[in-house]
Amino acid sequence: MRTMAVRQACASAPASIGNVGPGFDILGQAFDAVRDTVLAVGEACPGVRLGTVTGLVASLPDQVSNNTALAAAAAVLDAARADFGVCLSIDKGIPLAAGMGGSAASAVAATVAVNALLGSPFSDADLFLLALEGERVASDPPHWDNVMASLLGGLVLAARVSPPLFTKLPVPAGLTAILLHPAAKIETRAARHLLEPRVPMDLVVEQSRRLAAFVAGCASGDQDLIRAGLDDVLVEPQREHLLPVLPVVKAAALAAGALGCSFSGSGPSVFAWAPDEASAAVEDAMAWAFMETGLAARSYRAPIDSAGARVEMLPEKVR
Repeated sequence: MRTMAVRQACASAPASIGNVGPGFDILGQAFDAVRDTVLAVGEACPGVRLGTVTGLVASLPDQVSNNTALAAAAAVLDAARADFGVCLSIDKGIPLAAGMGGSAASAVAATVAVNALLGSPFSDADLFLLALEGERVASDPPHWDNVMASLLGGLVLAARVSPPLFTKLPVPAGLTAILLHPAAKIETRAARHLLEPRVPMDLVVEQSRRLAAFVAGCASGDQDLIRAGLDDVLVEPQREHLLPVLPVVKAAALAAGALGCSFSGSGPSVFAWAPDEASAAVEDAMAWAFMETGLAARSYRAPIDSAGARVEMLPEKVR
């Protein structure tokens, strides 16, 4: 049984891009343009409760069964057999239902914060599994891609499900990730239910070809291979009708110099990878494409090799 190592701890975790082109449920990328931050304060009474909620939302579910951060914190306390409880205050910097991994970021930040309260006994592999229990509240089975990317940072590959095996991939220098979040909603569960359980063999081969090219391009720094691979021919076509403007935005991004463009997760956000020198033009082209169809969209940019979760320094009290 573990006791508190410190009275309070704060952690943040970045947004993330799920699926990353051809990497459906396999590749996740941290996107450190915005973060969720969780302050965990130890309490004598066992259990987990919600404190203040700030940022982009004014309220969140206050039950463990309906809140990814609370569920993740409870999983950490249970795993440690902690003799105390926690109160979590959450600052939401990541929009909800945006395809930006907001539920995963809250779960990861809570996991890291409570681990810090305990004196950081758990490894990254442990924290990943515990954060998954938080993400399970939002999606069951939980999405590995968002959780592992938000925790570790960079571009992460889920290599094996059981036993879990994942690894960070090398990413080439000189590239920027651009993401536009339109004023639209796509429910993740509904988007997954659209997917066909069986697909033709030639389509599986073509998607595998793209995934292999993309990973090889990242490992070698070959932008031509990345461009050849950063194209989802399996899942995106089945979901494209959920955001009818997607083909227009994608064409605009590619014409402006992007290496590829696709849904972030199940959408509605759309991301692109672009050489640094073309990133501003790609962002402008995507924004104009949304605007010309009458759909407002907020744009973000972040390094491909974005930082993952981190423990934040608490401000010192004025004496």
